[in-house]
Amino acid sequence: MAKKATKTVTVEQIGSPIRRPKEQRATLVGLGLNKMHRKSTLEDTPSVRGMIAAVQHLVRVVDEK
Repeated sequence: MAKKATKTVTVEQIGSPIRRPKEQRATLVGLGLNKMHRKSTLEDTPSVRGMIAAVQHLVRVVDEK
């Protein structure tokens, strides 16, 4: 049985969490981002997509595979 390759999504932080609600800052940390222009590669799941949507004004989707 071969393990199926999982899809990934790479996000980059393009906005500062300064003067943002605590929930948005926590979402950035949950995505593995905490400083400007950092990139994080994550598994493409509905929960990750929801987190990206919650802070879509602070992040950019760089690559989808």
